[in-house]
Amino acid sequence: MLRSILAAALFGMSCAVAGTAGAAEKSVIFAGGCFWCVEKDFDHVPGVISTVSGYAGGTSENPTYKNHGAAGHREVVKIDYDDAKVSFDKLLDVFWHSVDPTDGGGQFCDRGHPYTTAVYASGKDEIQAAEASKVEIAKLLGKPVVTEIAPAPAFWPAEEYHQDYYKKNPIRYRFYRSSCGRDKAIDKLWGKAAHQGIEGS
Repeated sequence: MLRSILAAALFGMSCAVAGTAGAAEKSVIFAGGCFWCVEKDFDHVPGVISTVSGYAGGTSENPTYKNHGAAGHREVVKIDYDDAKVSFDKLLDVFWHSVDPTDGGGQFCDRGHPYTTAVYASGKDEIQAAEASKVEIAKLLGKPVVTEIAPAPAFWPAEEYHQDYYKKNPIRYRFYRSSCGRDKAIDKLWGKAAHQGIEGS
């Protein structure tokens, strides 16, 4: 709710859909709650070429911020990366340590299916790697990991005002992230391993 108010205040006159950045060698789609936060976290991972906030996993085409949840979409970030500089396994490691994968009801202050976690991978090998990683994370935490692992569905870029939100509106972004309790919860869950692999977090 807090984030919805902040987003609405900055909506302005346009909801232009952002295009994805130039093609990368590989890509993966992560759902980790608020896409502002996921985008910011992965922008600081060496080897990541681009991040785009968007929607995926639902039943409708061209979802928007206002209606994506009703159609079953999650908030996601499409990550293009250079696999010569960062591996899929490393990206998975960063992902797990930047979310609470044991929470099936959302992430932190954002509740409901649109904010639940998922790994949408692009090939059989990546699906298997993600499933194996999920098992290891569950053992490490001593709790069931509820994150969905699935083939990458259609990806729909979010409205332009959502892209690079933390850069365009740093004060509002920091207020949201702090108020939502994201970092405190991650620190409590993961301890010294929290935010692993994220530079500048």
